[in-house]
Amino acid sequence: MVDLALKCKDWATMHGACMRSKINFSRDQLQYAPFAMLPSPFPRDLFEKACRLQPLINELMFSVAINDEFLLKTLERLVDVDPFLARLLRIYRTVLSEGVGQDIFLGLIRSDYMIEKSQNGEYKLSMVEVNTIAAGFGWMGPVSGMIHKFVLSELDADEHIPKLPVNNALEAITDGMHEAWMHYQSSYKAPSSVIMIIVEDVSYNICDQRFHEFELAKKNPKVRTIRRTLTQVGEQGWLDNSDSKSRLKIGETEVAVIYFRCGYAPEQYPTEKEWEARLLIERSLAIKCPSIRCHLAGSKKIQQILSKEGMIDTFLQSQTEDMESNKKSKKRKDDILALCDTFTGLYSLDLDEEGDRNAAMGIANPLLYVLKPQREGGGNNIYGEDVAKELTKLGRTKERESFILMKLIKPPIIDNFINRPGHGDQIRLEPTICELGIFGAYIGSLKSRKLRSSSQAGHMLRVKGYGVNEGGVASGLGALDSPLLVEQLTSIS
Repeated sequence: MVDLALKCKDWATMHGACMRSKINFSRDQLQYAPFAMLPSPFPRDLFEKACRLQPLINELMFSVAINDEFLLKTLERLVDVDPFLARLLRIYRTVLSEGVGQDIFLGLIRSDYMIEKSQNGEYKLSMVEVNTIAAGFGWMGPVSGMIHKFVLSELDADEHIPKLPVNNALEAITDGMHEAWMHYQSSYKAPSSVIMIIVEDVSYNICDQRFHEFELAKKNPKVRTIRRTLTQVGEQGWLDNSDSKSRLKIGETEVAVIYFRCGYAPEQYPTEKEWEARLLIERSLAIKCPSIRCHLAGSKKIQQILSKEGMIDTFLQSQTEDMESNKKSKKRKDDILALCDTFTGLYSLDLDEEGDRNAAMGIANPLLYVLKPQREGGGNNIYGEDVAKELTKLGRTKERESFILMKLIKPPIIDNFINRPGHGDQIRLEPTICELGIFGAYIGSLKSRKLRSSSQAGHMLRVKGYGVNEGGVASGLGALDSPLLVEQLTSIS
């Protein structure tokens, strides 16, 4: 296995499965991303179910995003205890009062799942979260499958290669970006307008980002992309109102589409300049991915509310009623029930009787739960005995409402070899658990309150060591993986 591991490191490096090192950062150097040597077995029926449900999740998140009353009512109660969310809401309210600058918005989202045994002993899908901003691994997902196709071939196990599902994530995600760009340049007579990617000051996951740019150029050589930080947008950006359209310009370059790979965490807004840049973007004619409303729709509190009985039905009911005369309506209702079944184990910590009961539940059995703040990007959740400590410290303060409690999902343990940079020739078999991400792409209209297009857009799989709480690939705690579709998991301990 050591010889094969060394060969696979070179294969991964030479095929773009790379990141920049957090330890020895250099813009001139890349290292391969950590990856599992073998694809992880995953139930075929549950993988296909997750793919089938994604267009419905697109529709759900779109319906939430266009419901101003619901968003404001749900999130405004957190303003006093979450300064970051408060600033995002201030921008949201500002553009609502001024009038939204762009009717069309692009959603590139990712629904993350783990599998676990249900009460009847069968495996089921359990939703971890829906990511509505900077949902990465549109390239790393497909390249992971390419690595495993190579590995299986090297192991003379070609008969298993068809069990690796086709993964068109990069093509499908950039299709959405290209469609948004085409709409803008044709609607506003701006053939030279660009797609702007909002990035961090230092980008570690550079290959995942750059391959989107390269794929867009391959798809249409007329599409030009630029990369800017929020700081640079604050310094270079302005609104051209010469035709009363509020066109966003970076210098003299018009921006058609804005794709956020940054902007989801407080530290990414170190000064007022970055907040002014975000407001400038929201006021502009450019198509956002995501718009501020779609960003807010991905809040943990929103997803906890959606898990309540009847809430998902409420948001999807109007479209279902439109289909009553159609034979597809029964299948749709069945899919809505299946989707509701994945949204389980999310509990409010509001300052009421229910919240007190849930907090007591977390304190009594902290190993069964995860405490989640309203944050994206990893490294924010609280696990194990720390759940009880934090809930006890919070008591019945207002700050408790800024968290939600989630049942800890217990996926099956799978032994695998993990190839990590910096570990030399060392590679050992270790217990792991995996998390499936299903991408979705949609374009919606605020004016018509309808989706113009919607699709499932590929997948990714991450693996982390059993017992490791956070599984970030860039940090080295997690690793790239891909699913090997099987009929059942009876052989897994």
